[in-house]
This record gives sequence, structure tokens and C-alpha cells, in this order.
Amino acid sequence: MMSLIPLNLTSPLAFAPQRKPLYATYGKGLKGNSIDLPDPKATRVLLALMNQGAVNGGAACHWGGPSAMIEIWTVLHGFMFEKKDWFNHYNFVNDIGHGENGLYAIKAQWGFADLTVNHLKGFRSIESKLTGHGESHLFKEGVLLSNGPLSSALPQAQGLALADKLLNNNRLTICTLSDGAAMEGEAKEAFASIPGMAKKGMLNPFLLIVSDNNTKLGGRISEDSFSMEPTFLAMEKLGWKTIMLEDGHDLTLVTQTLSQVFQMIKADQPIFIWAKTKKGFGVESAVKSETGAHGFPLKPYDSSLLNFISELWGKDSIPKELQDWAQELIKLPEVKKSEGPKKDKIQIGVAQALSQAAAKNLPVFSISCDLAGSTGLKAFQKNYPNRFIDIGIAESNMVSVAAGLSKAGFIPVVDTFAAFGISKGNLPLIMAQLSDCPLIAIFSHTGFQDAADGASHQSLTYMSALASIPHLKLVNLSTAKEAEVYIEKAILDIKSKREKNQKADSYVFFLGRENFILETKPALSYELDQSQLLEKGEHGLIVATGSLVEEAMKAREELKKMGKNVAVIHHPFVNSKNVELIASELKVSSKKLVTVEDHQVLGGMGSILVHQLKLLGCEFEVKSLGVKGEFGQSSYTARELYRKHEMDATAIIECFKN
Repeated sequence: MMSLIPLNLTSPLAFAPQRKPLYATYGKGLKGNSIDLPDPKATRVLLALMNQGAVNGGAACHWGGPSAMIEIWTVLHGFMFEKKDWFNHYNFVNDIGHGENGLYAIKAQWGFADLTVNHLKGFRSIESKLTGHGESHLFKEGVLLSNGPLSSALPQAQGLALADKLLNNNRLTICTLSDGAAMEGEAKEAFASIPGMAKKGMLNPFLLIVSDNNTKLGGRISEDSFSMEPTFLAMEKLGWKTIMLEDGHDLTLVTQTLSQVFQMIKADQPIFIWAKTKKGFGVESAVKSETGAHGFPLKPYDSSLLNFISELWGKDSIPKELQDWAQELIKLPEVKKSEGPKKDKIQIGVAQALSQAAAKNLPVFSISCDLAGSTGLKAFQKNYPNRFIDIGIAESNMVSVAAGLSKAGFIPVVDTFAAFGISKGNLPLIMAQLSDCPLIAIFSHTGFQDAADGASHQSLTYMSALASIPHLKLVNLSTAKEAEVYIEKAILDIKSKREKNQKADSYVFFLGRENFILETKPALSYELDQSQLLEKGEHGLIVATGSLVEEAMKAREELKKMGKNVAVIHHPFVNSKNVELIASELKVSSKKLVTVEDHQVLGGMGSILVHQLKLLGCEFEVKSLGVKGEFGQSSYTARELYRKHEMDATAIIECFKN
């Protein structure tokens, strides 16, 4: 029998740092020796400063999650870094995606992977490898497995432990997880399978540490959804050896607990450390806030940053270099006068449509999974508190629960980011249509619109992933007005068809994150399943969808100055067969077509549209702008990524220069 030999891969991870941390404290190593550790208070100050820089640039970022884990991560890395080739002895996997910036701050203190404080200053910018969530494709020397979508890295860590067992490697796999991520189905599957496989001798030693602070993005878990305590109590029954860490911020207690665990862990029984933490730890107002300051609580150039970091540091004087950095961050830039029409979130139209439907006593009911404040549902839920539930961080369950409500006669509305809805909700969406359970889905933060969070949150396949599901209509929105009108019409369409015992379609509405003009043009007709002719022209036709309609209109205006009059059509119903309007405009637009979308070119709106036009017998030249088979990255704004990937107004103009 031939032996199983894997490919000979060299680890890209950097060796353990060989110098003291910038701001050092001391702890005991695994052998009782004294080791240098980054001072947690300094790490939190660095975290605050790097976050403020990102906020100044226009990017949202996280404070609460990383601040809850600083002491635990500090000691973990202190133990692992006692060995220069630490990656040959440990797999470290972070599945607290919202906390990766805390790890960047810890590693920069050590100079790990050549990180410096100056690198922290570019956090979440398009020039930085320090993305919103850990990305191994951009920072392979510092991140083993990419994270972001909660609980996805935990089962991958199980695969690492399985591989080490197969290869007879003497390596411990360590995974850190949040209590919110523990609500996901992927996490619960791994909770059962890891101890089950370990008992059968199929895994190397495995250590899972869960940060339990009863807090998610939207608020307190037990109040919004349900208590996670029964889940954690059940870990022992599942086969984990449970160790309670009562105070995850007591550096001495953390060191003692982890030291004991490292010495007792065995391959046949994984260990679960139930770590009690405080989200937002270090700043009292953050800890007491409803969400534990999930996002960074300060505004751009906020002068209260000085008090914020003073509270973090304590009574001693903050080092001058950190004070100087803080002063730079609060220095107000020159403010440019705002020009052009008023802009706002598309999300406001979502809340208006649902509120209008509820006011007419239509049976709309909202099922959310923690992101209602970001998707536009929060305002509706506030106005109609008896018409929603928060299911917890569990997208698959959310869609399936909605299907059950639909079968009973409700018109359910689910919401989350597109990155999670189209991946974790895909099979439930298929089953909902198969079971004749029409529903409405609000999937926001499409494509590069989730600029700062990085590749894991940028749903560049959101249309192709759902377009071929029968009886599922995709609507890619570009304004709040569209959201208001189309969503209400979709609700009425479902109601009308079901009352007539006809097959009713489901609707998935896609929307961006940034601000857009409230209405593309006055007096537009908003009919279901119809494209919108925004401008006529004889020198070519631009067909755009969703977030890139504004770029298409900008390109038209610039081309007009060059003497070229091009038509512009918004094609929101991306998987519709109704493309006659586009076909007719092509005939009078020199048969030159340019498609533009915030999506992969492969399988996106352009490819679907071109196929439908060819089936109609149309002849034309075509250029398709979008993402060309690549992952994204963090940037302060989506426009930076549109420019880099050549899908902005400038790129559209280039298509008409020949």
C-alpha cells in the first residue's frame, strides 16, 4: 500500500519575533521562565489610534471585539513565540474576524512579520495589507486562514488538526471564537464533530477559546435573541473538557489558566476555554454601551480621542510618540463644500416601504440576524416592534424560519449583508422556492460597497450565486426611491398572486453601503421586471446596475463634452428575460454596448444580459466592466476599488474612445 504524502508546502508565516515588544510588560512562560509581553494597555491605545485613522479616511472599524480579547491573545502569542519556528508547533486560527485589528496591534508591538507602528497608520486603506478582517491572500506571513464571515475558520481549523494527525505532526491547533460566532450553524457543527473525531483518534490536540461577553453587533445577545449559556454548558456533554476563565482581562489569571491548559491538553479530548470578557474593555462608556462599542465609537477627527486613550493608559503619562500620533489624528482637514444633489443611504427607502406596507396592515414580518441597523430594517422594527424577531447570528436559520412563516400566510422579510445572505442562505433560499414559500430578502453591502471590511465581506458573486434559482427575482437597487417603490410593489405582487392561488415569486433586493443620490431622475416609471431608460443616445449604450449607475451617468456627462451622446439604461432586474427595451435602444445606439457592474464579470449582469440579447437575435459589439476573477481588499471607499479594477466613470469613458 502506498503511503499518503501531501505536497511539500513551505509555511509563509513569519518566524517568532526576536526582540522585546515596544511597550513591554512581563509574564511567565510555559516553563515558569520570565517572558516579555506587549503591555495590553499600550495595545489598546495602538488599536484606538489605528481605528481613528481609518475612521478619518471614511472607513468603519471595530473596537469592542478586539478590546475584549487583548489579554488572551497577548499570552497565547507569548507562549507560541517561545519557539522561533512557532508555526511548526502551533496552528493559530482567529475566527473573531471583528478582532483582527487587535492582533495587528499586538504583532506590531513585537515587530512580527516586520510590522511597525507606521503600518498600523494605514489600517483598512487600499495601500495596506492590514485589511478589515484577516486576509491570508494579502498578509500570508501574518494570517494563516482568512476570517470575517463568522465561524467559517473554526471548521477549517478542524481540518488543520486532522491533517496534522494524518502527517504525525506534533502540533496544537488553537482557535479563538466569539460568542456571536458560536450562534452560526457552522460553529455548532464543529462543536459536535471536533470532540467526536478526537475521541476516535482522528485529530491532533485542539484548543478552542470563546470570548463570552453576551454582546453582538446589534446589542446584548440574550436580550435581542436568546441566551448562549445552554450552548456553552452543553460543550462538556459533547466531549469537550471545559475550563472556565472568569476574568479574561486579568493578565495573571489568563497566564495561569493557559499555562495549565497547554500542559494538560491531549489529542483524545479537545479543551474549550469559556472566557468571560467585556466587549469594549478599557473604556467604561464603551463597556456600558448597548453593543459594547462594536464599531469604533469616535467620529472623524474627534478631539475626545485624547481622553479616550488617556483612560486606556491609566495614571501614567502616555509616551510622546503616541500623543503626537493622536494630535495628528484630531487635526481637522480643510472641508470642501458639498456640491451636487443630496445623498443618503438606500436603506431609508427599505424602512419606508415596509412601514407603508405595515400601515396598510399587510402581513409583513421581519426576521433579522443582528444587522438590522446596517440593512435599513432597524427603523421599521422600531416603529413596529410586534412585527420582527432577531434570530441571532444565523443566516441559514433566518431564511428557513422565513419560509415557515410564508407557508402560514405571512410575507416575511429577511435581511443581512449580501456576503452572508447569498452564501449561508443559498440552500434555504432554494428550498423556500421549492416549498412555494415566497419571501422578501434585503441583502445589503454588495460588492465593493463593503469597502473597508475587505475581501471576506465583498460579495462579488452575489448575482451569479442566486440568478438561476427558479422563482427568485433579483433587484439591484441604485437609489432610496427605487427601494421604496419596488419593495412595496413586490409585497403587493406576492399578496395578489397568493390570494389568487397563483405561483408567487420571491424577491431579493441588493443595495450598497455608501450614500447615493435619492432619485436618479424625477418622473421615472418604476415597474416590476422593467429596465429604466435614463438617457437616450446614438453613439453607444451603457447598461449599468445598482451601485454603478451613478458612475455610468457621470461617464455620459463627460462623453457629452467630448461630442459623444451615449444612452444609459439602469437594469435592476438582473435575471429577468425582459430585455426588449435594451434591445430596441441598441438598434439606435450604433450597436455598441458597455455593461457595468459591481460584481465579477463572469456570471454577472453583463453575461446574463448578453445571453438574453443574443437569444433575441441582436447583433452588437460589447465590452463588460466589472471584477475580472480577483478577490478584493480593504479600502476607505468603494470608489478607490472601482478605480483600481477599472469599472468607474473613467473606465467607461475609455470604452468609447475608439
